[in-house]
Amino acid sequence: GAGLPNVGRIAYLAEMAAVQLSGYDHLILIDAKAPVSFFAYPDKKSYLVPDDCELHDLVTLEQDALKSLDALVAAVGATDTAPKLQEAKRPKLASGKLNAEKIAQAVGALLPDNAIISDEAQTSGLKIPFHTAGAPKHDLLTLTGGAIGQGLPVAVGAAVAAKNRPVLALVGDGSSMYTIQSLWTIVAEKLDVTTVVMNNGSYAILNIELERVGAEKVGPKALAQLDISQPGIDFVSIAKGMGMPAERVRTAEEFNSALENAFREPGPHLIDAVVPSEYEGLKLKALPYLLNSLDKIPNSIAKALKNKLAP
Repeated sequence: GAGLPNVGRIAYLAEMAAVQLSGYDHLILIDAKAPVSFFAYPDKKSYLVPDDCELHDLVTLEQDALKSLDALVAAVGATDTAPKLQEAKRPKLASGKLNAEKIAQAVGALLPDNAIISDEAQTSGLKIPFHTAGAPKHDLLTLTGGAIGQGLPVAVGAAVAAKNRPVLALVGDGSSMYTIQSLWTIVAEKLDVTTVVMNNGSYAILNIELERVGAEKVGPKALAQLDISQPGIDFVSIAKGMGMPAERVRTAEEFNSALENAFREPGPHLIDAVVPSEYEGLKLKALPYLLNSLDKIPNSIAKALKNKLAP
C-alpha cells in the first residue's frame, strides 16, 4: 500500500511469470525457493529462472531474513539510501454493469487502513494488486500452493489473529464451496470479515487449465464438471442461513454501496457479486496461443502484453 515499496506479484500463469523474470542477470532468494510453475504442462518448462540468470540463496527458509537484510544493507553501504515508495493513489469508483475490474477498483477506492485481504478470487482477481497498490497500508494473503479452497479459512485465521483489523475475503464462487462452512465460523466468532463472492457460475480457473494442458475433444460430461450454474448457487440464502447479512449485486453502483456499508459496520457480511467470466468463448480458446507466443515476440512487447492481461 501507500508509503511502502511497491512489490509486484509474480504472475500465476507460467508463461507470464517467465516474461516477468526475463532480462535479469541475477535473482536473489530471500526466505524463498526458486520460482516454479504451479503445474507441469506438456513440453513446457516448470522451472522459471531464466537460463542466463545467476541464482543466489541469500537467506534460506531456516535463517533470519530481517537480520540478514540489515547485514546486507550495512555491507553494501546502503544504510542511508531511501527506498522508492508507493504514492497514495486510489482508483475512482466505477459505474455500470459489474465486472471483475470494477470490483478491484472499488476495493482500491474503499479499503480501510490496516486491513487484511485474503485473495482467492482466481481469474476474477487479476487486477486486485494493480488497483490496491496506492490504497492505505494493508496485508495481502494469497494462494501459495496451487490448491483452491483456502481463501475463507485464511480469512477466519486472520480475523482471529488480528481482531482489531478489518478482513476482506475475495473468493471465487467455485473455490468458496470447498470450505463454505467458514461462513458459520465467522458468524459464531463474531469476526469482522467481509466476504465478496465473485460469482461467474463456473470453475473458470479450471476451464483455463483444461485449455492449457491441450485437452482435445472435451465432451459435455467433462465440461459439466466445471459448470456450477445448473443449478446456480444462492450464496445470499446460504449466508443468511448461517446468520450472516448478505446481498446480491449486479451493478458497480450496487457493489460500491454494499462494500462501503460493510466496511462502515464491523462484523460479518457477504456480497454475492454477479460477474461475467474473465476468460470465456473465443478469449478462452485464444489464451493458450497467446501465451505460447510470448517467448517469440520482442521482450518489451511481451511485458506490455502481460501487464495488460495481469498488471
